[in-house]
Amino acid sequence: MTEPEFNKAKYAGRNIGLLALTQATGGASQAIIMAVGALTAATLAPSQSLATVPTTAMIIGVALMAAPATKIIYSVGRRNGFIIGASLGGLAGIFAAIAVMMSSFVLFALALAVVGAGGAFAQQYRFAIADSVPDDTKARAISLVLLGGVAAGFLGPKLSYLAKDWLGGVEFAGSFVVITFLSITAIVLLSLTKLAPVVKVEKGDYKGRSIKEIIRVPEINIPIITGMATYALMTFVMVAAPLAMVHVCGHSAEQATTTIQWHIIAMFAPSLFTGNIINKIGGYATVAIGLVLILGCALINLNGITTLHFDIALILLGVGWNFGFIGSTTLLSQAYRPEEAAKVQGLNEPLVFGTMAVASISSGVLLNTLGWQSINVMVLPIVTATLALLAWGDYRQRKLRAA
Repeated sequence: MTEPEFNKAKYAGRNIGLLALTQATGGASQAIIMAVGALTAATLAPSQSLATVPTTAMIIGVALMAAPATKIIYSVGRRNGFIIGASLGGLAGIFAAIAVMMSSFVLFALALAVVGAGGAFAQQYRFAIADSVPDDTKARAISLVLLGGVAAGFLGPKLSYLAKDWLGGVEFAGSFVVITFLSITAIVLLSLTKLAPVVKVEKGDYKGRSIKEIIRVPEINIPIITGMATYALMTFVMVAAPLAMVHVCGHSAEQATTTIQWHIIAMFAPSLFTGNIINKIGGYATVAIGLVLILGCALINLNGITTLHFDIALILLGVGWNFGFIGSTTLLSQAYRPEEAAKVQGLNEPLVFGTMAVASISSGVLLNTLGWQSINVMVLPIVTATLALLAWGDYRQRKLRAA
């Protein structure tokens, strides 16, 4: 089996630019949900402890659709697969708005789950660009595509607040209609991309290592675990933060959406230089820095509840996620062979987003039972254990290079 012919250098700039813009529109849709999803659900839910369920439903949608999305993409091609995902998000935005106007908590949660299902396709942008550029530019290309999230950080929370009363004065209903318009924009942008064709393994071709063999390889299992830890920790704190600000600490909904806005910007703005950092100090060190920043977020949250504490902590959380997630993705993209791409990506995505879903569910329950402080205390042992795993992986790599 040979990898399909494709001039990666020729289309690299075009694909990076278009996927970065698409990342901005898709990211803005998810930013809307992160900013006002729990606040909206709090007005619909039978109990305040269920306020994070619809946001968690979105994450579960990502997790459940992650493996099928990979199969669809490798069946119909990257561009067509991504357009399918954006279309799902557009339809879900309409149903979410209807659910809010009907005061239906269940329909609202189901609509956000479909937004998540569409978002599962968008999560593959990072692998699509990694496979569509020359090997020596993978880290920078992934970073630049994720840089589109900076625009998402500005657009999502701001649009969610500006549009919240658009539909009949029903608070936040209009926020979800915006998701539909953003999805239509994404479809237009995606139609202009020219991504590398997927590597299809035909009958009789060498199919690469088995899943059992792949999962035992430290160069693969360590980035998967660090990606899981980074995304889960970020979600664990971020989902609870707006609720803690408004319902626990007495801050306004506008202050909460502004904090989330800066958090999302911090998640993606470092992408301007994250790729260069990875190339300079390596993926293991970059991920470690990200985890230390997440640790700093928890410590700041444990030391105060003013809006300034929330702002600084959530900015550190965003930057930490950026370093940890881009570093993990880069390490993983360098560890598998072309014929193993579908297997590895199909393994990684459900694990990362399944863990993220568990973190989101736990976040809402723990906030209402044990309080905001407990959320941040639980970050500490997870960061410590993941840093220890990274240190072992880095030590192993150094030994192999010295041999």
